Amino acid sequence: MFYNRFTFRLLFRLLVINATAILLIYLIRNTQLWFTITGVSILLIAFLFSLYFYINQIRDDIKRFILAVKTRDGTLNFKNKATKGSFPELYESFNEIIQIHKDIQLEKDSMFQLIKTILEQVPAGVIVIKNNEEDARQAEIVFFNQAAVNLLNVPAYKYWHRLSQHIPQFAQEIKRIGKGGKRFIELKIQDKLIQLSTEVIPLNLYQTDYTIISFQNIKDEIEQKESEAWNRLIGVISHEILNSITPISSLSDTVNSMIHDKQVLNYEELEDLKPAIQTIKRRSEGLLDFVKDYRLIAELPTPDLEYHTIGEILKHIKILMHPFASGKNILLKVDQTSSKISIQIDLKLIEQALINLVTNSIHALDDVELPAIEISYRLGQNRLYLEVSDNGKGIEPDLIEKIFVPFYTTRKNGSGIGLTITRNIMKIHQGSIEVNSIPFERTTFSLVFKYD
Repeated sequence: MFYNRFTFRLLFRLLVINATAILLIYLIRNTQLWFTITGVSILLIAFLFSLYFYINQIRDDIKRFILAVKTRDGTLNFKNKATKGSFPELYESFNEIIQIHKDIQLEKDSMFQLIKTILEQVPAGVIVIKNNEEDARQAEIVFFNQAAVNLLNVPAYKYWHRLSQHIPQFAQEIKRIGKGGKRFIELKIQDKLIQLSTEVIPLNLYQTDYTIISFQNIKDEIEQKESEAWNRLIGVISHEILNSITPISSLSDTVNSMIHDKQVLNYEELEDLKPAIQTIKRRSEGLLDFVKDYRLIAELPTPDLEYHTIGEILKHIKILMHPFASGKNILLKVDQTSSKISIQIDLKLIEQALINLVTNSIHALDDVELPAIEISYRLGQNRLYLEVSDNGKGIEPDLIEKIFVPFYTTRKNGSGIGLTITRNIMKIHQGSIEVNSIPFERTTFSLVFKYD
């Protein structure tokens, strides 16, 4: 109610004091009632003291509130004064602020515990040091997770100098990193060599300097990656061998069927056999050279550039891939084998690129009605395009960029490196590879060469 309000009580006291003062002055000037004057004077002094203590009480409550906030004391409350005091809104606000401050502190403590729990679970070691500029020996370790204990094989020390004494090499390496950065550290812990990828991050919080040290043992990870790399490399080489051996095998079967149960061959049969045998020989030599020179996907052999006609290239591919395609009941159409346009290429590598493209087309034609592959060329804007087209499953637009990523494949038993190698072959020829696809209508891969 209004009479409980601070303003009303303050005004009431001021009015009473003023009225008492006026009455006292009047009595002193116009009367000689000294007993009454003394009583009114005492009353005036009492009212002044009452006003002082009333205001001082509120000031003391404000000081208590401020002290509680500073010391994060959540036990203080003004519930009684919020309901019965002279200024209930003020005390209610005090209570709300103290409660909010308490909630914030609880939330901070909870978040700290959450972060601490997370850092305890990560496999990387984490050490947080609270720096002491006056005495480095008193630098306190405020966080030391279990992974750090396990990796360094030390107790969770409270002070940095203790850890430095236990593992001086580690401390020296951290000092070398200085004001932040990464470093590869090799330590010998109980006759066991560990390799640590270490990062130091300096941090200043509330005018206090901290150093965050994170590290993890990458020796096992390196060994795992090496094993994966070897497995992938084996897969790469196997992929290339299979891609070339399969058409060679099909062509060999064709040759075998031509000479099976025959003691003598006539001139026409010999003429038919010659291109097939020459193709097998050339492709086998190309495969052997490719495997011999092959190191990594990004390190293809240096191309041996010579001029070859487009007709020659297309004719070789037709002879090489026709038996393989026929075995899959796929129509392989290769036109323009008489073209005299010539380009400077490494024939073995370009054959390998075309084999990869035709092989991919053959796999894309699984379960497709009337499967067909067309190999051709065209000229346009100072470019020569060797194109392999099919009416297979095609490639969705969002996958076109991914298909050139090493080891990415949409085929169940694919290795994901055929197109990567093909693109790299074109790069060392200063060319490129392009693809356009409309699924189940027409998908075209183009080997693009500069042609002036």
